[in-house]
Amino acid sequence: MSLYLFALLIGVVAGLRAMTAPAAVAWGAHLGLISLEGTPLAWLGGTIATWVFTALAVLELVGDQLPKTPSRKVPVQFGTRIVSGAFSGAVIGMSANAWIGGAVCGAIGAVLGTLGGAEVRGRLAKAFRKDRPAGLLEDVVAVAGAALIVSAL
Repeated sequence: MSLYLFALLIGVVAGLRAMTAPAAVAWGAHLGLISLEGTPLAWLGGTIATWVFTALAVLELVGDQLPKTPSRKVPVQFGTRIVSGAFSGAVIGMSANAWIGGAVCGAIGAVLGTLGGAEVRGRLAKAFRKDRPAGLLEDVVAVAGAALIVSAL
């Protein structure tokens, strides 16, 4: 049961920051917190995959602060977050041979994170009268949340 909760939560992270979730599960696999040995996703724990996903996550954190970054709710952005959440959830489920359930939970979490994150960020930006502090706070929540989720596995 908790496996599906962790998959849902990593999906929420993907809804906030699409590349943070796969970077987190890659680090989890790399550090041995997520066992992927003997699975089709064993490559994810390798050094190259870990650093590629980390670089993508950092680029996304920077890009999110740019004024011309499109809304997370446009189809391409939304779809990317769902795929990222499903992938990350499947990684969490893979160690218990529950990758399909993990993927479904991750995708659901990504929808919740995308819509909920946009709503909360909009309200925070209005309260701060600027978007940047709200975006930075969301970055912290996504990165810290991903680290907590993976370390709890």
